Order: sequence, then structure tokens, then C-alpha cells
Amino acid sequence: MSWNPFNYFKPTTKALTDEQILEMLGGGIPTATGIAVSAESALRVPAVAAAVRTISEAAASLKVKVVKIAPDRTETEVPGHPVAALLRDDANEWTSGFEFIRSIMVDALCRDQGGLAYVNRVSGEVREIIRYRPGFINVDYPDDTLAPRYRINGLIRNPADIIHLRGPFEKSPLTLCREAIGVAMVMEQHAARLFGRGARPGGVIESEKPLGADGSKAMIKGWKTAMEGSENAGKTAILWDGAKWKPMTFSSVDAQFQQLRLFQLQEIARAFNIPASLLGDMTRATWSNAAEMQRQFLQLCLEPWLRALESALRRALFSKEDRKKFAIRFDRDDFTNVDLTARATAISSLVSSRVINPNTAREWLDLPPYADGEEYANPNTGASQPGVGHNGGPKLDDDKPNDPDKEPNDDDA
Repeated sequence: MSWNPFNYFKPTTKALTDEQILEMLGGGIPTATGIAVSAESALRVPAVAAAVRTISEAAASLKVKVVKIAPDRTETEVPGHPVAALLRDDANEWTSGFEFIRSIMVDALCRDQGGLAYVNRVSGEVREIIRYRPGFINVDYPDDTLAPRYRINGLIRNPADIIHLRGPFEKSPLTLCREAIGVAMVMEQHAARLFGRGARPGGVIESEKPLGADGSKAMIKGWKTAMEGSENAGKTAILWDGAKWKPMTFSSVDAQFQQLRLFQLQEIARAFNIPASLLGDMTRATWSNAAEMQRQFLQLCLEPWLRALESALRRALFSKEDRKKFAIRFDRDDFTNVDLTARATAISSLVSSRVINPNTAREWLDLPPYADGEEYANPNTGASQPGVGHNGGPKLDDDKPNDPDKEPNDDDA
């Protein structure tokens, strides 16, 4: 095979698309409404900000731990692991673990490149995790295998040192709902202009006499000065020279403006796969379905992101050999803490059915174990309690449970 120097020096980077260039410049991508929607401008929409904040802070609020995987696939927490300390305490000298997880989740929700962070190793050991400003870590896919190539300050970095959290469809949820966000921004601006002009519809001034250009400008200026603005709302208008005020009536679209704004909130909630009640839409929320909506949020919205986050952290924070023995887990049980009655009922049922022992239940509640708490016993029946006979009385030396194969006699009865 001959060596071609032109192929050797052939550039491998792909040209940026128009969308990527606009996103890097902060201008955003134009929508059908004529408004350019960027990550920064979209977060000024309350529904978008609430969705991003709810998902990112919910993930960052969960307890994170490092577990050791046994050959039988059972998992045991490893206390004091250095990786757990980075995610729980401080990711680096200026960023806490909570802030790091929240920031990388926000990036994944708002930017197509996803959430990116650099893992700094010293002598092969992880010392800190650095989340740079968006755009400082660049990623491209030079071939059809979609294997990513990462650059920091123009230098190619080892993929094993990069935490990369990506959303589905190779796009962020914010990008996928730009049109819905654009409509919501138009409605927000319309409402601001409407109430900024005294919360009344526009109208026309009819005059039987010709006013001319200067007269029209003078009348409009005087009308704005006297009548427009919230501070002039409710004042009595005075017209001259037979002029008449003719207000413009609301159209059917204007009359349903509130319903349209509510529908856009629901559209944004659908894009982020989050219950609309968590964004402030309480029209369908009741006392009976609030817990179900929270369960749906955990199962359908947050759980996929947690799985992706656990995988991304595990890939970058552990070597290939350590990934066979260790994993990163977020504790989902924290979501049940808000309903103490349901949590207590579930734990009591698991202990009574001998699925878990009392010390395991106390561990879930962050309580210390106690003596004899490792025994799988039903506390609701005397036969399973230590020191109690099978008939409920004091346990004797020859007290044994009935043999199911033995024929009952009068003494047993």
C-alpha cells in the first residue's frame, strides 16, 4: 500500500452546523414566531426554568454512594471511597458535589452537546472533577461509529477522562421544544405589552375633521401621555373637535389567552417529560393523585436521567478493571421521605413478611442497628420472637414447633 502524504494531513474535524454556530454565539436558533431561542433566553421562561431546575436539583439532592458488586451481583456500599467523597462533598476546591451534579444536569437538559466535565487524575488517582463553562470542552464525532473526540483548549483529551451526560435523540429537551418555548415567549411579551398599556385593548380615534400629519401626531402624543400606562388606568378621556374613541374588541383568540398560556406550559412539561403540576399547573392536581404524580416523575422522568448519570460517572471515574467491581448509585428512597406514613407502612410490611430484617429497615432510616436485629422474624406473632414458645407462652427447653408430618394428638390439640 502506498503512503499518501495528503491523506495523512487530511483534516478530520467536521464543519460546524449553522445551529451550532448560532448556539456558540449565544444568538439562538430562530423559530416560526420570529424569536431566536437560545439556552439563556429559554431559561427566562418560567415554565422552562421550573422544569430544568426541578429535574437538576432533584437529581443533585439524592444521596450518592459507591457500591461494590459481588459475584452474585449483590451490591454493598463502600464507605469512605474517594469517588463518593468527590460527589458528596467537594468536586474541587470551588465546587461542591451538589453544585457539580446540578450543573452537569442543567447542561444536559439545555445543550445538545450535553453535560461535560473533566476528571483530573494524579498518578492514576482521581483528585478533582472540573466542570468548565459551556463550550470550553468541545466534542465531535469524526467517523460513522459515533465515537466522540474531546478537545479542551484545542488539545485532544482521553475519553476516559471526560464525563459526558447526553440526552435522548442526540438533542437536548430544550432544543426539541424550541417552537413551544418561542410561542410561550411571544405570549409573555404580549401580556407585558397589554398590561403595560393600562390592561386595556387598543382602539382608534375617529375624527370628522381632517387633522393632517401634524395634527394626528399631536393627538396621538397627547392621548399616550394622558391615557397609556398602568398609572393612568381608569382615568377619564377627553376628546376635542368631535373626535370619537372606538375601542377594539377582543377576538376569540384574545378571550382564550389564559387557556392558551396554560396549554403552552403543558407543552413544555411534555417536552421535558415532567408532570405539569410540578410546573405550577394545578388544574388536574388533587390530594389523591399528588403522590401518583410524584411517582411518575421519579419513574418516567428522573429515573432515565439517573441511570444515564450513573453510567457516565462510572465510565469516567473508574478504570476499566474497577468498573467490574464498583458502581455509582443514587438513593431513590429519599423520594418516599415526604410521606412518612407510606414509608412506615411499607417498611413494616417488609419486616413482617420477612423480606428484610429490622436492622436493614433501621439502616434505611439512618438509625444504628440493635442486638438480635439481624433475625428475620415477624414481630406481629409471638412464635417468631426470641424467648417465646410456639404457643405464645414462655419458651421451654423442649419447646419445638409442630411437625407437619406428625399426626396431631389430644395433647397437641
